[in-house]
Parts: sequence; structure tokens; C-alpha cells
Amino acid sequence: QDRIKMQPTTPIEAELIESYLFDRHGPLLADDALRIALGYKTTDAFRQALTRKTVPVPVFSIKNRRGEYALVKDVASWLAQQRNAALNDCAVKIPHAE
Repeated sequence: QDRIKMQPTTPIEAELIESYLFDRHGPLLADDALRIALGYKTTDAFRQALTRKTVPVPVFSIKNRRGEYALVKDVASWLAQQRNAALNDCAVKIPHAE
């Protein structure tokens, strides 16, 4: 299966996510792949974030191309940060049994 293998409580390296995304999409994400990778449920929600400039990674256009683009490296880094921050939150909220 085409999924990233990791333990539920182990921090993830951005490079692992980057490698996975790069193999599937190349160096750039655009359109629905970008929207889905960033967790926007709808195209309208993504468009609204673009308009409000609240997309969490640098997004850019390319001359003579439609759509907005982001580097796989930036998206992977942001995803790893989000996931690892959630792990830290869980570790604080849930004391380990000793």
C-alpha cells in the first residue's frame, strides 16, 4: 500500500513526507493535490484562504500557467510541524502510566 509507515507517538521527519509527496507529485503541488495536502475540505475553503492570505505555506503563481503552486518541501515541513506539535500536546494532556 502507498502509505507512510510510522508509530502513532513517534515524531515524523519532514523528509519522509517530502519524499512521499515528491514521488507522487514532483517538486510542486497545485490545485486539488495542494488543497488536499493542506487539509482544506473544499475548493471554496481553499480559495477563501488564498484570498485572505491565510494559507500556511508560501503559495505562488507561474507565468502562463493556471492555478496556485507550492513547493513539496514547504508543505512537507508544515505537515510535520503540525503532526509533531499534536504529539507534544498529547504528551502534556495524557500522563503516561508508570
